[in-house]
Amino acid sequence: MRQIVFIALGVLFGMVMYKAEAASWFRIYEMFNFQSFHMYGFIGSALFVGTIGVQLMKRSGKDVDGKKIKVNAKDRSISRYLIGGTFFGLGWALVGACPGPIFVLLGAGVYPMIIVIISALLGTFIYGLIKDKLPH
Repeated sequence: MRQIVFIALGVLFGMVMYKAEAASWFRIYEMFNFQSFHMYGFIGSALFVGTIGVQLMKRSGKDVDGKKIKVNAKDRSISRYLIGGTFFGLGWALVGACPGPIFVLLGAGVYPMIIVIISALLGTFIYGLIKDKLPH
């Protein structure tokens, strides 16, 4: 039953993203050319809500199910953020969408996103193979 609720929430979120044009290549293009605040507002709102959620989990020490959770502190490192951000940005620029909207775009009938999803899964698989050799 719980999975059905999560699927329904995911579908609702996808509909909101589509209607808010957050999956639109034109909106993303406007954002990167500083022609519109639309996407910055959308991303900023998500960042704000996500930050509150993470802080609540850290302070309570529990996840949404009430199970104990411990968020480990990360070493301060600039290189991993630069490298990861560069790969993320290159993928975003190449595809015209970040990971969330690729499913929204597929649902909207943009079928070339199947190639993007397969590529993302392949990249995740490769990362799983080499993650122990990478600095974390």
